[in-house]
Amino acid sequence: MTEEHLKHVYGPVPSRRLGLSLGVDIVPLKNCTLDCVYCQLGRTSALTVDRRAFTPIEPVIADVVRALRQRPTPDFVTVSGSGEPTLHSQLGELIDGLRAVTHLPIAIITNATLLWMPDVRSDCAKADLVLPSLDAGDAETFRRVNRPHPGITFEKLVSGLRAFREEYQGQIWLEVFIVKGITDTEDAVRAIADVVDSIKPTRVQLNTAVRPPAESELQPVRPERMEELAALFDPPAEVVADFRSSTVRPGSGQAGSGRPEPVEGQGPHQATRQAARAEVILEMVSRRPCTVEELAAGLALHPNEVVKFVDELRKAGVITEELRSGRRYYLPARKEQ
Repeated sequence: MTEEHLKHVYGPVPSRRLGLSLGVDIVPLKNCTLDCVYCQLGRTSALTVDRRAFTPIEPVIADVVRALRQRPTPDFVTVSGSGEPTLHSQLGELIDGLRAVTHLPIAIITNATLLWMPDVRSDCAKADLVLPSLDAGDAETFRRVNRPHPGITFEKLVSGLRAFREEYQGQIWLEVFIVKGITDTEDAVRAIADVVDSIKPTRVQLNTAVRPPAESELQPVRPERMEELAALFDPPAEVVADFRSSTVRPGSGQAGSGRPEPVEGQGPHQATRQAARAEVILEMVSRRPCTVEELAAGLALHPNEVVKFVDELRKAGVITEELRSGRRYYLPARKEQ
């Protein structure tokens, strides 16, 4: 079946937290309540706390239906994407609509800054799994790491998380992003752990800047240190940062083969299919930097086949690559100012 351009859906992408996740994108790029130093999508262009219907939900659901027919079956349908999803005022209706078209579990990834609002908590409670964030144990560190909208305070963030835990009977997997040079000390993590104790999430998961972040000088915290910091939580947190090295390189073919795969001849139908797959790859890396292996899993292709696509997109100047923690990530090329 020929791939279609799906504006509101990307992947499925491999996730250390969710397995194979089909992303649902309902808020335009970088409309967010925060401007986190580590964000893999770059600096926030529209810092806002105003909820509105950024896009109608009907075409979003239609894109999900098409993706579920055309692409590998995911483990989760995940509402996330290019901006903070709780900013969409019809989030609850979207989740209801997704339930009508799939029996797959629905997850939502949120920075948790709007959970102090009862309507946001009500919307999020419709999901099977909620993955909020908490990256600081005090107001000053929150401002330094997350750079919030003036209408968002650390107290609002924490009170919203506590209220949601009291109301929501499902699973809450709380992500804590450890920033080297800011929150990678025992004191900083113990402060976060104290706040976490009052929230009582189902799981606590630690991450760090293994993917290219908004502030390029940020470096990941080493794996051994992440494990030490995880032990400061009670019970110990799980380290979900992906430190694995990438072995497939553009133009190299399969790892260790020393030669590329043969290039097939292209008839008109195959050329159309190849162009559509290149478009899907561009969609995926626009939502999050991806490795060849991650793109291959999301498209059900051999990594060597994906190498051909990324090579062409790189040559065209559409995407670029960045080496982080021994892995080669692909992301959209930055436009000249």
